[in-house]
Amino acid sequence: MSHVFRLALLALIAVTGVGAAPAPGQGPMVLAAASLQESMTAAADRWVRMGHPRPVISFAASSALARQAMAGAPADLFVSADEAWMDTLAARRLVRAGTRADFLGNRLVLVARAPVAVRLGRGGNLMAVLGRGRLAMADPASVPAGKYGQAALTRLGDWAAVKDRIARAENVRAALALVERGAAPLGVVYATDARAAKGVRVVAVFPAASHPPIRYPLAVLQRSRHPDAMGFRAYLLSTAGRAVFAGYGFSVR
Repeated sequence: MSHVFRLALLALIAVTGVGAAPAPGQGPMVLAAASLQESMTAAADRWVRMGHPRPVISFAASSALARQAMAGAPADLFVSADEAWMDTLAARRLVRAGTRADFLGNRLVLVARAPVAVRLGRGGNLMAVLGRGRLAMADPASVPAGKYGQAALTRLGDWAAVKDRIARAENVRAALALVERGAAPLGVVYATDARAAKGVRVVAVFPAASHPPIRYPLAVLQRSRHPDAMGFRAYLLSTAGRAVFAGYGFSVR
């Protein structure tokens, strides 16, 4: 099931109320940030091998997933790529008390298809390397990767020059795809996205101090009715679960 179809299904459920109870033999519904595609799928695979029903995972921008939860979609867990969207759900009492936990960390990088030396910051050559092209990044107005990117470029002194040259994507993987296809010469993504990509390379790493810490919190949603929701949460936070994500380049918290 594609993440687009899952989002459409969640939207339908939110409007109609259909499917509020879990289907027999179906695992918990997990709303997971787009940057977790390979790692969360691998964790779900291991969970299944432990004898549990397969979780249904919807990958998209944390902003889009949070809005689905706010619209009433009966998902069980939410894993955000930033704390702000989890805070938004918590403020609306949509997060089950006591289930929120720090989960993962990441780094922010600049990627390109071809090897090129990019120096970020005042006196750097970002605009020269960009040429007539655009800088691909997740929408900085709402998507965590884009917000981190804008913060970093602002802190380094590059945002004023590049802000009108942004190719805004719906999530970080869409931004990565623009670089992979050659539609944008450079892109701002997470280090784990660059690691999972084919045909792109990291050409610069943003200093950790140039943006807020990249933190992935997870929580069980208040509407969850699935008996495996707490169990899958516990597995993800366990030493074995965190090791899966560490294997894909995430830092574990």
